[in-house]
Amino acid sequence: MIPLIVLLGVMIGIAAWWEIDLVIIATASGGLAIGIGFALQETLQNYFTYLTIKKDKIFVEGDRIKLENGYVGIVRMITPRVTYVKHGLNESIAIIPTRQLIAATIVNYSKDTTFVPAAVEVGASYLNDPEEVASVLMKVGQMAMNEITDVRGRHLIVQQKCPYRYQHKPSCGCDKNILVDLDQPRVRVTNFNSSSIDFSVWVFVRDYGSQFKVESDMRIMIIKEFKKHNINIPWPIQTEYRGNLGQEIKEIQDTEDVRKKTLKEYGLGDLSSHDQPESDTSSK
Repeated sequence: MIPLIVLLGVMIGIAAWWEIDLVIIATASGGLAIGIGFALQETLQNYFTYLTIKKDKIFVEGDRIKLENGYVGIVRMITPRVTYVKHGLNESIAIIPTRQLIAATIVNYSKDTTFVPAAVEVGASYLNDPEEVASVLMKVGQMAMNEITDVRGRHLIVQQKCPYRYQHKPSCGCDKNILVDLDQPRVRVTNFNSSSIDFSVWVFVRDYGSQFKVESDMRIMIIKEFKKHNINIPWPIQTEYRGNLGQEIKEIQDTEDVRKKTLKEYGLGDLSSHDQPESDTSSK
């Protein structure tokens, strides 16, 4: 700033020495400043928006955000002119003028988030006992906590104690920075559908991107466990029964012991006030 002030003082001194009317110079300079201000309006908006984002830490490089147009990506670089957001699947890079971000509604999936829920919904036949279905989903949730890992062998589901510790191995890190008592897996009855009772099973994963693999693997586990326990997922078609309803009920009853054993071992989670269901529920 000092050289600019000295230069301005020298120019004013020369103008006064030449007896130039300073009012004319001031008027011309004011008009020129207004023109430059209009020309640099967007540049100044970008710059001050950049300072605001940096100061308030609205988002930082590495955060996963969602823009107003639905674009979801990871912030790669924030500059005083533009901000680069890379698509989550590396399909593209969005280049947004920084000034537009301060006035837009942005969803930040990374800010102050220590874990993210992963939920899978599934429908079961009305012929199946809903408590037995819930216990199978509890089993699937606990299997997912122990078995679903990334390529490095780290568990994707956060938990109070890493399953590797039960095997006398070092923790993979899934139990670090857990400051709350996580109640998981969670099972909910969500809806009475036209052809099924709908359930959802929840677990909590370590970051936004982990939920997709966890949900995919849990769906495969659910299909396998439902087949093992003879729990039917209704087909999206109309079924006409001609004397086969009794046979289907008989087949379900034939595998009742397997479902009762799972119900007794895994319970209902927080769907019931009791921790362990009684072995004989026929008296209820």
